[in-house]
Amino acid sequence: MPRSRFLACALLLAALVEPVAATPAPEAVMRQLVDTLSGARAAAPASSADLSRVARSPTARLEELVEEAQLRLAPPRVPKGSLPASLLKLSDDQRYAVVVDLPRARLYVLENTKGTLKIVREHYAAMGRNGVGKQSRGDLRTPIGIYTVTGFTEDNALPDLYGAGAFPLTYPNIWDRHHGRDGSGIWLHGVPMNIGSRAPRSSEGCVTMANSDLVALRPYLQAGKTPVILSESLSWMPPAIIAKDRDALLARIEEWRSRWSAIDTEAYLNFYSDEFVSNGMNKSDFSAYKRRVNASKRHISVQLRDLDLLRYPGEPNLVMAQFRQDYSSDNFSVSGKKQQFWRQQKDGSWKIVLEES
Repeated sequence: MPRSRFLACALLLAALVEPVAATPAPEAVMRQLVDTLSGARAAAPASSADLSRVARSPTARLEELVEEAQLRLAPPRVPKGSLPASLLKLSDDQRYAVVVDLPRARLYVLENTKGTLKIVREHYAAMGRNGVGKQSRGDLRTPIGIYTVTGFTEDNALPDLYGAGAFPLTYPNIWDRHHGRDGSGIWLHGVPMNIGSRAPRSSEGCVTMANSDLVALRPYLQAGKTPVILSESLSWMPPAIIAKDRDALLARIEEWRSRWSAIDTEAYLNFYSDEFVSNGMNKSDFSAYKRRVNASKRHISVQLRDLDLLRYPGEPNLVMAQFRQDYSSDNFSVSGKKQQFWRQQKDGSWKIVLEES
């Protein structure tokens, strides 16, 4: 890209970055940065944090400004009438969901009104310096997966790095641990108060946002409940197509529930893939356990409620089902939350590959 185009993009970005309280306006700081990078005399000194980045690598910093400008000026177009394909079904008590298109640096908040979804917020959001696909501690990558926030930590309890506060995420989740991924401290958080410009890849693995945008999310994120989907490739589909996929899987889950309730053990076990694992048991161990337990039962009732169905990002034909399960039999009763991971098989059927209560 010609030098003049680099500078033009960076200057356009300067008009878009959000104001930061108690610091020079980001517009002025960014213009000074561009002047510095182009060899021009700055009208006034930029912040020490920004100038240190310029001194470290002027070319790299300019490229970051251009990439940020392009993503801010030309955000991904959402096809009219389409929704994220990952949101197959949200239960009625799940009021909101957050979906992040990491490579395009966009975060979307969707509101759920009796099964009808609509986008209510959209924000620029940055990711880890080394991109997506976190595997281990310190790899500076942002994970791909489905998480929830565990709460909100106020800014006065955090270092300046986190800006206006942070929503810690439940990384590593069940699927991550199953695949040996480790690390911790993946948060959705703000940025230092003296920072206006944020490259699309600038964190140590967290998702970062403008402080004002982060604070604006607080009414929408319910601790331990609201799903936050971090995606490496966000697909948008018409609701009718999403509904067709949803209904097919709902029917399959209902068959699984009814076979279990009918104590039809062999038919019930056929819903589990050969690769299935759960709580340290493989398919063979699990089958032996269920045959032994069910053989002693005269009555079983299994009821499901508050069911969410979410396509799992980065995995082919994988859906996470989470719900409240009410189980009762002639000598035992229990209620609790369950997560299942269903994968579509080569023959088109859906089977459970991972399960945890």
